[in-house]
Amino acid sequence: MKRLIITADDFGFSSGVNRAVEQGWKSGLLTCASIMAGGSAFDEAAKISRRNPELQVGLHLTLVQGCAVLPPAKIPDLVDSDGNFTDKPVRAGFRYFLDRGLYCQLKREIEAQIVKVRDAGIQLTHIDGHLNIHLHPTIFRILVELMPGYGISTFRLAQERLAHNLRFDKGRKFGKSVESLIFRFLTDHARPELDRLGIKYAAEVKGVLNSGRMTEDYLLNIIDDIQDGLSEMYFHPGVLPDAGISCRMPGYHHQEELAAITSPKLAGRLQELQIRVQNYRGDVKC
Repeated sequence: MKRLIITADDFGFSSGVNRAVEQGWKSGLLTCASIMAGGSAFDEAAKISRRNPELQVGLHLTLVQGCAVLPPAKIPDLVDSDGNFTDKPVRAGFRYFLDRGLYCQLKREIEAQIVKVRDAGIQLTHIDGHLNIHLHPTIFRILVELMPGYGISTFRLAQERLAHNLRFDKGRKFGKSVESLIFRFLTDHARPELDRLGIKYAAEVKGVLNSGRMTEDYLLNIIDDIQDGLSEMYFHPGVLPDAGISCRMPGYHHQEELAAITSPKLAGRLQELQIRVQNYRGDVKC
């Protein structure tokens, strides 16, 4: 059987994202959302989560291009004086890997993000990451230590078939090829530990190579070849105008992605193909 999880990332980043998440859940195919503990609209997102308890929520771990949960004094080598992580993900990735002195600060902040979401009355079931930072070898090692103790049972392995993507979207061939190689290495590194811990993951994740461009037309092209078993698609929906997402992600098609999640045409095609839309727990949406 083909099963599909549909997730919205950046929940809690802004009111525009939060509105899109609730709309996608109530009127569309959305089954999960991944929340940013340090997002400026976190409290609003937590309220939305509590009034929609069947919407499954996970942690969108943020260690680049975002705000920390802990005060700067507790993680001085990770953030600036305002508590912001660097906007340069490649530089951050090298620092987190090479500077062993950052390990304790990273673990402190990661656990604080988990605890903040839990203390807001949200039962975390899965973890993914902003810019897929959760797969970084150092970060993943910390998560392996923390996830069992917090009952986190599912994890996003950001693996996607490059040839399948390029068949329908030929843009960024070189960039996608590089990303595909990097994520193949990272997922191959993470998979044995997840299996050892009994933490589940989808066989393929759509959205890795087309992040911000998961439009209805693209999805209608790719869903015929969704693999057997469990797959995930992740989106960055938003309701505009919203200064936050327009500034941070100017090239993303937020409203088009929301339109895709709420598309009757897409819902109908999924039913025709007998693809079951569900969350990580297995609760069926359609």
